[in-house]
Parts: sequence; C-alpha cells; structure tokens
Amino acid sequence: MAEPLVPVAPQIRYPSPPAGLRWLRWQLKALWAVAPTVAFRQAWRLFCTPRRLPVKAWEALALVDARRRTVAYETGPVAVYEWGPVAAPAVVLVHGWEHRASFWRAWVQPLLEARYRVVALDGPAHGASGGRLATLTSFAGAVQAVIDTVGEVRAIVAHSFGAASVAGMPVRPPGALLPRLVLLSAPVSPRAVAARFADFLYLSNDLVKRFVLHIEQITGRPADSFAAAATGPSIGAEKVLIIHDEGDEIVPFSEGKQIVAAWPGAVLHATQGLGHNRILRDVAVVQSAVAFIA
Repeated sequence: MAEPLVPVAPQIRYPSPPAGLRWLRWQLKALWAVAPTVAFRQAWRLFCTPRRLPVKAWEALALVDARRRTVAYETGPVAVYEWGPVAAPAVVLVHGWEHRASFWRAWVQPLLEARYRVVALDGPAHGASGGRLATLTSFAGAVQAVIDTVGEVRAIVAHSFGAASVAGMPVRPPGALLPRLVLLSAPVSPRAVAARFADFLYLSNDLVKRFVLHIEQITGRPADSFAAAATGPSIGAEKVLIIHDEGDEIVPFSEGKQIVAAWPGAVLHATQGLGHNRILRDVAVVQSAVAFIA
C-alpha cells in the first residue's frame, strides 16, 4: 500500500539561525549518519519536550480572577482554571504547544457574557502542570481527565497541538454527546507534523518513517489513526467548526481544508492576516466562535 501523502509544509527559516540551532542540526545530522537509532531517541525527546517559556505580565492578569484547582493525572497534577457559575454548561479551552491556559484571555469574558462557565487547563509539562514531556496521547489524556470532572460540556475549543490531541484520541464528555467542537489551526496528522520537524532539523524523511513506527509501537495504534479527520468524527460532536488562517506559517491552510473535506458536516472559517497564533486574540474570530457555540 502506498504511503499517505504528506502535505507540503511551510519552509520555516531563520535569516540567521541561532548558534544553538545550528549546532543542534549539525550534531543530529552527524549522529544520524553513524547511529540513527541514538539520533532518533534524541530527536524524539526533543520533539516531546516543550520549553517552559517565561510568564508575561499580562498572563497573571488573565488568571487573577479564576478559581483554581488541580486534577490528578499520571504525568503529575494538571492545573485547572474556571470562571463563571458552577451550574452553567462549560466551554473547555485547550491550548497549543508551549502555550498555557492564560493564552485564552480574549475568550473568557465573551463566553461569560454568553452565560457559559469557562474551563481552561495547563497541559502536561506546560504552565503550572506537572511533567517534563508531552505527547499527543498524554496531552489528550490530561484533557479527558479534566473533562471527566467538569459536568455538562457545551463545547471544546482547542488550538494547534491541543486540537490535534482532542481530535486524534478523541476526547469526549463521558456519557454525552458534545454539542459543539471548535478547532483552530489544527494540523492534519502526526505524519505531517513529523515532516515539519524533520525539515526544521534538516533531517531526511527517514525521521518521519521512524516517527510513524515509534508511535505505533508505543500506542498500539497506527500513527495515521491519530489524524484529526480519521478519528475526530468519532467524538460525536453535533457541529464542528474549523478555523484556520490562509497565511498560517506553522500549519498550512491546506491542512485545515483537508480536515474539513474528510469530516462530514464540518464547516471551515478561513481568516486572513492572523497567522498561527494571532488567531487566538482576534475579536472577530472569538465572536464567530461564541456565536457558533450558542
């Protein structure tokens, strides 16, 4: 059987790469030539290790009025933040790679005004949550652990890696249909993400092949079964909105279109000029999503 096609990734290039990145690329390339198994282990650990980026001043303000709790999980305690009446239906916000719950600050007030409870979390190895590594499955498992404690869920809104995790497992409310699902800047599959990672490190497609095999070995599932459109429909969401910017510099817009084409009933909302992350802060995007959730 022919291998699935990997969408062409944007070429992310530094005008002058930092010395540390140049050294990492040289080291991995040299190691790959003599000990590819060792090189892959290093690449995999790098792939699964998010940086703990400094907290910006506005982030503390974003969470100042949140109720805080933790949920026990195998990677360590998961930090959870809530706003709004406890009895109200919840909208669960799931951040992307190297982000935190605070990155959803533009969404909290509009959702509260729409009379929802807002629940956000820091994924494993992110923000105030425990752990050092994060994989799609561990991240999704943490989201599921939080959702299991929430009660009525009106919607899940997830960005980038968070969107891949929610759709790829998939994550769903226990014993109930999910009325609304909103995915922003979602990658189409782990294979496509691995291809971008290989390109970033200047490594060959052999890295992608090893990624695909390794995922199957550690999860017991084919890597392509974690693709958003392959597994996402089994969430059973009544309505699905895919929001993606046409100029996304991290995850190509073509991947958003692929997800919609393969997901029955999903709707695509294309934006312009927002890129991969500014889409989270755009007032029009937030308003459109809140109206969709209603």
